[in-house]
Amino acid sequence: MGADEGGLRAASEFRLLNEPKRPGSIREWPGAPWLAVGAVCVGAFMGQLDASIVTLALPSLQRSFDASLGAVTWVALSYLLVLVALVTAFGRVSDMAGRKLIYLYGFVVFTIGSALCGLAPTLLALDGARVIQAVGAAMLQANSVAIIVLAVPPRSIGKAVGFQGAAQAIGIAMGPTVGGLLVAAGGWRLIFFVNVPFGVIGLIAGWLFIPRSRNLAARVPFDWVGLGLFFPAVVLVLFGISFGNSKGWLSAEIVAALALGAALLCGFVVQERRAHSPMLDLGLFRRPSFALGISSGLLSSLVLFGVLFVVPFYFERSLGLGAGRAGLELMAMPFALGVVAPYAGRSADRIGARPLTVVGMVLVCAGLVAMGLRPGSGAPMVAELLVVGVGLGLFTPSNNASIMGGVPRESSGLASGVLNMTRGVGTALGLALTGLVFGRAGGGGGLPGAVAHAFSVSAYFLAAAALVAALLASLRPSGPVASGPLPLEG
Repeated sequence: MGADEGGLRAASEFRLLNEPKRPGSIREWPGAPWLAVGAVCVGAFMGQLDASIVTLALPSLQRSFDASLGAVTWVALSYLLVLVALVTAFGRVSDMAGRKLIYLYGFVVFTIGSALCGLAPTLLALDGARVIQAVGAAMLQANSVAIIVLAVPPRSIGKAVGFQGAAQAIGIAMGPTVGGLLVAAGGWRLIFFVNVPFGVIGLIAGWLFIPRSRNLAARVPFDWVGLGLFFPAVVLVLFGISFGNSKGWLSAEIVAALALGAALLCGFVVQERRAHSPMLDLGLFRRPSFALGISSGLLSSLVLFGVLFVVPFYFERSLGLGAGRAGLELMAMPFALGVVAPYAGRSADRIGARPLTVVGMVLVCAGLVAMGLRPGSGAPMVAELLVVGVGLGLFTPSNNASIMGGVPRESSGLASGVLNMTRGVGTALGLALTGLVFGRAGGGGGLPGAVAHAFSVSAYFLAAAALVAALLASLRPSGPVASGPLPLEG
């Protein structure tokens, strides 16, 4: 190989590992930060849409592959497990390698994984493709909030995070509906193929609109030992939580999974404390705004997905409503969340996160108590779901902005990864614990009166979780969500 050829190859490899510049016309435009926010919202929408869209396809997958319900459940679970287990690690990598770089490669991996899902000839191949898809989603979610925080002026962080939260809420809300329409129109493969054009659009938008990173952490050897402990620990704990209801919480399989997962998590903490360059900087949890925000945020995710789980059971088994009617009424909650979130984020920039997060979770608690006291359908239930959605819309962007505004700039990718990891853990806890409460209260039998009683008990349980989140939020420091300039280069 000649010197010129070797130089060209080295230059090509160098470009592949460095972030591309934005065009000068975009970089100099006053609205450039909001183009970056828009590009990030594409990834936020896709990640949440794909987490929920597959639920409507599970019956079709069961018929197509002649598989058991437990087997097809792994199509959804494999995505969640890998996403939650890797998002923190990718946050750490992006702090060193560049947030735009990892974000763009996330679109590439996610799009390839989506295409492979649509082409999967067997259920096992589909599970493998979902793992690839989840790796790309982890790369996207690890950087979404971090890019926003670093791309917009400090006075607009809450507003920008509010738009990102709205995109996620819309993705959650539209997932089941869009999934049902796509399955009806072209079969289950279409729900994966539809990601391909959106992935290409997201990649181009990110390339053109997201600025290159500044304030990166020093490049040091990655903590592979930490990842080797953390990944199986998260998988085992989430497996135990997700299947505890169906397999029995005291079954040998679940007890072993939870015990081994807890032991590995303890080993991970020991490793991170003594590692020279840990994957997860445990010092972040000594910051009150970060620790309290992460804890209350986990509870808010538990509440959100607990409601999404239990309300359809109540509508269909107690009231005899069809899936379409149940889905339309349930959409009131994420709809309200998506509408309120941008305004709440803007308010957080002016008055701080504490009043909005406290009021938000108090509203959620009140809406759930009202559901429990007087379960019903139609306008009253829609109004109560709207109250819960408004509360979550006030809480989510304010809390996220407070978390990100309280960490060093060079750790923003890691903080964003931890934030998204706790959202995934909260999702699993919401589904598992609400299912446990609902079942123990008599909801599994199918009798309308028993289901209504179990729904009330579940609503009170979720209201208690919202109240604890409000108490934690009240302990956070007051003041603006961020301070000081957070510049990015073009």
